[in-house]
Amino acid sequence: MEGNGRIRLLVAYDGSAYVGWQVQPNGPSVQAAIEAAFERLTGSAGRARAASRTDAGVHALGQVVVLDEPGRHGPEVVRKGLNALLPDDIVVREAELAPPGFDPRHSACGKHYRYSFHNDRVPPLFRRGQRWHIRAPLDLESMQRACAHLQGEHDFSAFRAAGCEAKSPVRRIDRIGLVRDGSLLALDVLGRAFLKQMVRNLAGTLVDVGRGRLSPEGLRGLLLGRDRTRAGRCAPAKGLCLVRVFYEPDAYRRAVEGEAGPAGGDLFSL
Repeated sequence: MEGNGRIRLLVAYDGSAYVGWQVQPNGPSVQAAIEAAFERLTGSAGRARAASRTDAGVHALGQVVVLDEPGRHGPEVVRKGLNALLPDDIVVREAELAPPGFDPRHSACGKHYRYSFHNDRVPPLFRRGQRWHIRAPLDLESMQRACAHLQGEHDFSAFRAAGCEAKSPVRRIDRIGLVRDGSLLALDVLGRAFLKQMVRNLAGTLVDVGRGRLSPEGLRGLLLGRDRTRAGRCAPAKGLCLVRVFYEPDAYRRAVEGEAGPAGGDLFSL
């Protein structure tokens, strides 16, 4: 059903307890939780479709989801009803009618992911489930120089997970950079689409650069070499968050150009 029966949700979740967005036989998923709550609310089974199929343990601040509603419940009723029924680690932030033909994945013109590190010798007490703790000091300048080699269109085979089903390893990063505030270091990556575990593999390799194990120019060599076995480890899932999905080209352009602040707002908003 399109038009008046399609509701678009803006969803946030802590992915720690889930096998990912997508329904899987090996554990609870965010998709299954939303579909179960929706059926309890409306009495109708509905399939929730999302902009990004986040992996196990990955979080979201701005996941976009659509559900087909037969028409008995308006968007605000659905938002309130789902929040009353969903577990505490999933929240529907906004709900509205979706325009005709809207598809959360294919209608998107860009996505913003953030990988967060806690860089201090002392482990974090709060938000430890959303940060990768790195005890050794990280050289931010070297990591920024390495990021410059990653921006643009490249073959990202060296940062592609085994089992990735994408037909082509070529992707375009429109913006990548790091910001620091005390012990918190955040890697922001903006692009239209990404390979499986690509951002986490980039984050793990950039840590090698920050620790002096790899030079910025060495990262460029990894990129050109296209050999996953030579790149850094896959960073833990808990540090990754889908911050925003863009559907308006002008808004995405402003984010890429930095007009909207540090690629998506408050560093501590996750």
